[in-house]
Amino acid sequence: MRAGFIQFTPVLGDIEQNILKICKLVDRTDADLVVLPELCNTGYHFTSRQEIETLAERIPYGKTTEALYQMAKAKGVYIVAGLIEKSGDQCYNASVLIGPAGYIATYRKIHLFFEETLWFDPGDREPAVHDIGICRVGLMICFDWIFPETARVLALKGADVICHCANLVLPYCQEAMVTRCLENRFFAVTANRTGTETQRGKSLHFTGKSQITGPDGSILCRGGEASEESGVVEIDPTLARNKAINPYNDVFGSRRIEYYEELMKQRPR
Repeated sequence: MRAGFIQFTPVLGDIEQNILKICKLVDRTDADLVVLPELCNTGYHFTSRQEIETLAERIPYGKTTEALYQMAKAKGVYIVAGLIEKSGDQCYNASVLIGPAGYIATYRKIHLFFEETLWFDPGDREPAVHDIGICRVGLMICFDWIFPETARVLALKGADVICHCANLVLPYCQEAMVTRCLENRFFAVTANRTGTETQRGKSLHFTGKSQITGPDGSILCRGGEASEESGVVEIDPTLARNKAINPYNDVFGSRRIEYYEELMKQRPR
């Protein structure tokens, strides 16, 4: 299968313009599975709850989900994209998985970053894996990368490919995803955005360098720091199902969970 990312600079608050941009970029990306950045239809740097409530959409009934479905149907592609989900009185930083036959799943970000904690409700569902036929897909969003438990849960549930929508401002993630792939032996597609957003005198600069990483930690494709681009790599998802390090060690089978299972339940003192 061909897995890919799309990297670009969304316009803050302009859903219509961002949808048009996304559709053009998806249309010219030749892949079976495409991952878009976090909050790709709205931009990121919000300063109030009211802002995100204005831009939030119900899933799968919003204009963004519908536009993505039309693209997925027309091209026969699976798409993962980040957006603001409205559910009752809650607003989530979410990602959606959509295929040629329609909406498949939503993931709500469980590890909110920085001022996201002021505006968004934290995710309320355990990360899940979805079998789309060509591979088994796990979803995570941006700051989830810094918590190894997120990736490990998805790996234990059988993910072949992690679809990682991101708006990265810290400089560490791209290299950290090498470790996440090594310790779990899966593929990861990190779709980051580019550009700088300024609101009320505060600026956030996004690092670009979207990346596809292999189960052996190899960087299969990496974007530029500021360029609008797609990156596509042909992968064999079954390679992610071989967890052997050598004939005697396995990333899952060699764990000694009896010595740290209880520790994983504890909070730091």
